[in-house]
This record gives sequence, C-alpha cells and structure tokens, in this order.
Amino acid sequence: MNKIIETSCGKIRGQIRDGYVLYRGIPYAEPPVGYLRWRPPVKKGKWEHLLEADDWKNICVQPPNISEMYRREFYSDSAYQRPMDEDCLFLHVWTPDQPGRYPVAVWIHGGAFMAGYSSEIEFDGAEYARRGVILVSVEYRCNLFGFLCHPWLTEESENKRSGNYGILDQLCAVEWVKENISAFGGDPENITVFGQSAGAMSVQTMISSPKAKGLVAKAILQSGGSYGEGLHRDLTMQEAESYGVILSDILGVHSLDELRRVPASELLDALPELSLRAGGEFGPLFLIPVIDGDVLDRGYYQAMDEGKILDIPYLLGSTKEDILCTPGSNPEDSPLYRGSVAFSRKLERLGREPAYVYLFSRDLPGDSLGAWHSSELWYMFGTLDRSWRPFNEHDRQLSKVMLDYWTNFMKTGNPNQSGLLPWEPCTEANTFVMNLI
Repeated sequence: MNKIIETSCGKIRGQIRDGYVLYRGIPYAEPPVGYLRWRPPVKKGKWEHLLEADDWKNICVQPPNISEMYRREFYSDSAYQRPMDEDCLFLHVWTPDQPGRYPVAVWIHGGAFMAGYSSEIEFDGAEYARRGVILVSVEYRCNLFGFLCHPWLTEESENKRSGNYGILDQLCAVEWVKENISAFGGDPENITVFGQSAGAMSVQTMISSPKAKGLVAKAILQSGGSYGEGLHRDLTMQEAESYGVILSDILGVHSLDELRRVPASELLDALPELSLRAGGEFGPLFLIPVIDGDVLDRGYYQAMDEGKILDIPYLLGSTKEDILCTPGSNPEDSPLYRGSVAFSRKLERLGREPAYVYLFSRDLPGDSLGAWHSSELWYMFGTLDRSWRPFNEHDRQLSKVMLDYWTNFMKTGNPNQSGLLPWEPCTEANTFVMNLI
C-alpha cells in the first residue's frame, strides 16, 4: 500500500508499513556536482511528476570505515550498503499512519565528519513514528566534499568564505522540513535536531549558528555536545585553508577549475596523505566545521559564554567507555561526561533551563568492550534485532525506556512520564545524571 502527499516541491508517494508511513530518498537540494561542488546547497526546485519515495538513494562519497570493530558492528550487512555519489542530498521520513500534528525529530548521523550515512543498519524511525513522533534522517556532504576550505574557494565566494558545506546542507534540510513537514502531518514549530558523535557536534554547530534561529525548538546531543572540554575545537578559516592548499599540492592542480574537475575517486584517494600532512594530533577530526563569520561567527564555548546559543530545551550525554575515556577510569572523569555536565550548568548560569544529562553505561553483550562510543544507538533507535549481539529482555526493556525518554523530550522538552524513573535536570546544586544501564 502507499500514500501520496503534496509538498512545495511536488507530489510524493510513500509506503504504508506496520504503524507508520515511510518516504525514502526525497531530494531537498539540487545535486552538488560540477559547478555546484564546494558551494552552498541550492534549494530543490519543483518536480513535475509524482516522486516515488521508495529507495534510499545515494550516500556521500566516503572512505571505508577503518575500524574493524565498527565495520563488524554497523557495516558488515550488505543489505544496508548504499551507492556512493556526490549527488547525495536526500532525506528520509517516517510518519505515524494516522492523521495528526506531530512533533518532528531530525537525525544527523555521525562519522567524524568523514563518513557515515543516515540509513545505516542501526538507524530507523519506525519506533519514533509508533510513539507519535515524525523522524527525518538527513544525508549531507562529508569529508572533502562537505568541509574543504581553500583560498581559491574563499576568493570565489560572494561573502569570501569557504567550508561548512556539510553544515549548510543540514540547515537546508531543516529548512525543507520546516516548510514541508505539515504535508506529512508534522508540526513545523516543534522540530528537535539530534545527533551522535559528529552528528552531535553538528547539532552544537547549528544551535551556535545565527542561521538556525527560528528553525529548531529542541536539541539532543549524544557523545559530542559539551562546554569547556570535549571534541570541539575552534578551527579558523586560515588554518582550514592551509589544509586545502596541501590538497591541491598533493593533486598537482593549479586552479579552482582544475580542482573541481578532479574525479571524486581521486579526491578520496588523496585523503590518506592529506590526513597525514594536515590531520596531525587531531587525527580524522580536521575536516570539520570552521569559524567562517557566517555559519559560525565565534568559537563554540565563546558562544555559550556570551549566551549566543539557542535558548531551547536540551538533552545530552555520553557513554561509559566513550571516546577520550581512559581505559579503566571512572566515567565521571571522561571529558565528554564532564563537558555534558558543564554544558547544563552553564545554561543555568545563563539564567536558562538546565539540561537533562545522561550516562549510557549498559555493557553490551557479546564481547568485553563495555558501553563504547556509539553503543547506545541500537537502543535509542529500537533496532536491537538487527544486531549480531545476543541482546536479552533487559536490553529490550532498556531500549523501550530510552525511546520513551527521547520521544517524550521531543514532544514536550521534558523526558519524564508516569511509569519511568524520574529524570531531573542537571544543576549546580543537584548534579543529576540519568544512568541508563
């Protein structure tokens, strides 16, 4: 069975599933290819024919995941592998199958800004739709395609800036959602952006950006949101441009036209050497959002110090064995844990509502890795049955609890409901951190 709706771009046909309707592969911007490579996204124009939203479409061109553990965990099932192409600016929507005016959640995937995609095996919006929340997942440009700065690109642009194309993609997608989600039964005034790892860093970029004003009602930051310490660094355009110069040197090109004509596969082949010469102490986190005076007009923590982030409800946290954790150390000594607590306390000092903070500490069954970075994704998407791990009834109950907390927050800005353990805000006087175990 299927369902047809009409948006500002044209008619779309989705597929009716068990308790929800799924629309896959909706283009929200023109293909960023040729002349549009390394330019801000161009809003998608109107299509004349009915769009069959029945396919995941392309993901951004990206290197293979270098971690054998993550490859086994999330990328070993060929049924979830998608074609790579620069033409990748699509989004996917899961909606309840009954008419209504539902809250909306926009998911930003992680992957160190280098890789990842929004239809990975662990991601799914079905459980959100069944709980009365429309979920939208977004593909955006990663690595060199999404975050390259270069003096040539800066000189070419009208505002003399380069980089941040991937963040501009995300903002363009949220704008598309705000304009069109009513057709899906969504409330354009109740949009939550949420993401994990680089997705959470993207969310913090958005809530720190003047461009997000009026777009976002709530935010969830998983293993990437912070104040004072964490994964963020304030990358200047000058430093980022120096990486671009290294790239053009590696490729042996002498003009922007030549650079734009380099095949995507050759750009990808240049990444390892560029990472060695430019990444340095930052490893893969060097092709990242940049302070360009437009998307970001100041540093991340400066934005918080000056009260320039969006004044909206927040939920954030980390995992017990998260990235930057010292093996065997107390989770409370983790920079991401401390950065999450500090984020909430800073909100309180700004005279705003403090955040809801969590620690995911369930040791996943099947090996001895514990509650590693990204391990909560199986639970808060309700996709345990897709995993190779021997999850039990306790894991399934924890997944249901997390889905309830997350969707309650998306609906009201408060994760609590009758029957769940009370989740208090994290304040100076009461450092409450919900232990999800």
